[in-house]
Amino acid sequence: MKNKYVSFISDDHLLDCISNLHKAYLKAKSNITKENFYSNKVDTIKLTFDAKFNDIDEENLIQSEVLRQIDKSTNNSIGTFHEQILGGIRGFEAGNLKGYDIRAKDDTLFADIKNKHNTMNSSAAEALFQKLARYANDYKKAKCYWVQVLAKGSFCELWSGDINGKEYSHSRVYKISGDRFYALLTGQEDAMFKLYKALPIAINDYLNSSDQSEEIAKNSALNEIKSEIKTSKRNILDQITFENFSYYLGFNKL
Repeated sequence: MKNKYVSFISDDHLLDCISNLHKAYLKAKSNITKENFYSNKVDTIKLTFDAKFNDIDEENLIQSEVLRQIDKSTNNSIGTFHEQILGGIRGFEAGNLKGYDIRAKDDTLFADIKNKHNTMNSSAAEALFQKLARYANDYKKAKCYWVQVLAKGSFCELWSGDINGKEYSHSRVYKISGDRFYALLTGQEDAMFKLYKALPIAINDYLNSSDQSEEIAKNSALNEIKSEIKTSKRNILDQITFENFSYYLGFNKL
């Protein structure tokens, strides 16, 4: 039977990957309580400038800040989504915390996947190169890849250069863009594009068939803050500032 979405993974596998990502989104939403929202201290001086310079009312401003925190959380889940998709291609598997993200079942390929090209500092890049080089040395037929799903170009090239003041190179350690890696594993040059085109259809099918009661999970941070200002009579920004910095000199006067 012909697949409905893409030819390189089963329809069921794609829907399972979408389901896993949806659960991550729901968890991120439900996790933004006031306590979570305050956990890293809210920069209300910046928010004051945002409100005035961008002409945003306080309620929408805080909702945007909550959504920014949700977005930060779900960015990691997008990388996991690609790992799960690629791990469903015949002949490959996802690492599931085994040290690699993708492995060829015959040990001819190992890969570490980063959703964006700029998510690593120099120390992390050095550690990643060393890890990929170890796989290349342990498995003599293996090619090892740093995959940048969202890269600044389309490429597959040896990864070499200066990292933290040291020269690094290996004959079988590469860096590769997301489109080229999808093409490499599937044998289809435009595989990533095909996934992109199929996603809206597959997501709609998943949402139409899923239990919508799960979507009740919502972040509660703003509602908790609004409940408190009924008693305190502060505006939203003052309430957040007071609760985050009342121990600062003068801030207890709010």
